[in-house]
Amino acid sequence: MKHLRIVLYSHDSLGLGHVRRNLSLASALSRRLPGLTGRQVTGILVAGTALAPGFRIPAGWDWVILPGVMKGPGGYQPRDLSVPMQDLVSLRGQLLDSLLRGFNPDLVIVDRHPTGIHLELDGALRRLRARSSARVVLGLREVLDSPEAAIAEWDCIGGARRVQELFDAVWIYGDRLVHDPVAAGEIPAALRRMVSYTGYLAAGRPEGSGKLRITGRYVMTTVGGGADGYALARLAAAAPLPAGLRHLIVAGPQMPKAQRHDLRRQKRPGVVIVKALDDMLAHLSNADAVVSMGGYNSVCEILSTAAPALIVPRDHSRSEQKIRAASLAAAGYLEQHDLATLTPDVLATWIAGRAGTRVDRRSAQLNGLARVPGLAADLLQEPGLIPPLHDEITSDRLNRLAQSLRKGAAHAAV
Repeated sequence: MKHLRIVLYSHDSLGLGHVRRNLSLASALSRRLPGLTGRQVTGILVAGTALAPGFRIPAGWDWVILPGVMKGPGGYQPRDLSVPMQDLVSLRGQLLDSLLRGFNPDLVIVDRHPTGIHLELDGALRRLRARSSARVVLGLREVLDSPEAAIAEWDCIGGARRVQELFDAVWIYGDRLVHDPVAAGEIPAALRRMVSYTGYLAAGRPEGSGKLRITGRYVMTTVGGGADGYALARLAAAAPLPAGLRHLIVAGPQMPKAQRHDLRRQKRPGVVIVKALDDMLAHLSNADAVVSMGGYNSVCEILSTAAPALIVPRDHSRSEQKIRAASLAAAGYLEQHDLATLTPDVLATWIAGRAGTRVDRRSAQLNGLARVPGLAADLLQEPGLIPPLHDEITSDRLNRLAQSLRKGAAHAAV
């Protein structure tokens, strides 16, 4: 039987979150869709960063790398090519159109930005829908931005009407009992009927080798891709450590080399600084405590463990990380602290008080990677294979969340 063809698109600018989210989805779809549909999966991951092919991908998948963009003072601009932005958008749009026409996917999942950079994806999606029965999904992290900023972005692309024209469904990768972006005003109310809440893409991430880069007891600090993580990493490197603990700091592949060198020069004894890890999840699970920025993928990996965590959200650009940290802290799943008031001594006090403890996160809906393939199979209309999925909030979940809220209230912020 013919393989199911899937395209996962991310526009990519700052960080590696979009790439890592799509990699997790690709692995989950490859594992579970064949059992739900009777068809094997093959797919293409579309990204805009040359770092993407450095990640391991599932069998049957390949990369298409678009010419990159980055955010400048005036908005998006070419990352490497010396061409006007309008030429780059045109080029990216032609590449996307050619890809969808040539690969002819059954399912397209667009990450975060419905029409890509400056509507680059709009024409390609319209032509795909006009000539085929492909299903198109908009996948959103559970926090977009402040309601005012988020609605302004929706308005720039044509609002809810354009999404209704281009997409069959909207999947929110989160737990609406923790944060509901529709109720918060980050997503137009007109899209409510298209929305399914999958749960966080946390449990069931691809397993690594399990080999650790550090022996003995340790705490861990991670700053995502690292492009804007130097301030937190510097504080972590200077924090005094309790006896018997080491500190593993993952600077991220996008942190400038000069900043990584500066961290190594200033670090305290017992601090180990690495650029990246082959097996992030194993290191997080084994850590006595974790300090992290508030990016979606970093938080999902932390939520899948029982390690106590202090989230220090990004203090510029979007409000996304601050909203995420506050909502998860209110639910009792982690703690938060503003970067502006964090010092090495404050961090040391938190580490000393939390190292070696465990956090019960079982009340959170963390099974998004198990639910997404079912939603995809249902959308692809394979009759009789599976029943439709619904986002049910059971009384048991409500009770467990209430218990977490009471337990976490005392430690919602350091």
